[in-house]
Amino acid sequence: MTVEKSIILFDGVCNLCSGAVQFILKRDAKKKFVFASLQSEIGKNLLLKYKVTTTVETIILIQDNKWFSQSEAALEIARSLSGVWPLLYAFKIVPRFIRDGIYNWISSNRYRFFGKKDACMIPSPEWKNRFLD
Repeated sequence: MTVEKSIILFDGVCNLCSGAVQFILKRDAKKKFVFASLQSEIGKNLLLKYKVTTTVETIILIQDNKWFSQSEAALEIARSLSGVWPLLYAFKIVPRFIRDGIYNWISSNRYRFFGKKDACMIPSPEWKNRFLD
């Protein structure tokens, strides 16, 4: 059975976002996810193609020709990881405006809390084939 790839677009200069990508890579046993930074040409083209109306303040998941952002994207990603992480999908019962409110607070403070790089994350050789750019 072939696993259809889902694309995760992330802020490539954000330390929190880069850490989240590494976290996902380590727990994506089925190798379902591929990645691109929102700042890359591929990332920008995918945003245009799927008519995503957002800024770099959120993670974007493109899956089954649909896109998800903020807490919705995070929960969909967690649902596909190995281990106990799919249990987080239970937070789907929390109203989205509450989940996204928390997500947006963290997102708007991410550089202050976790720092920022001068350039986009460069994947390690073992994960290079999982990145589109």
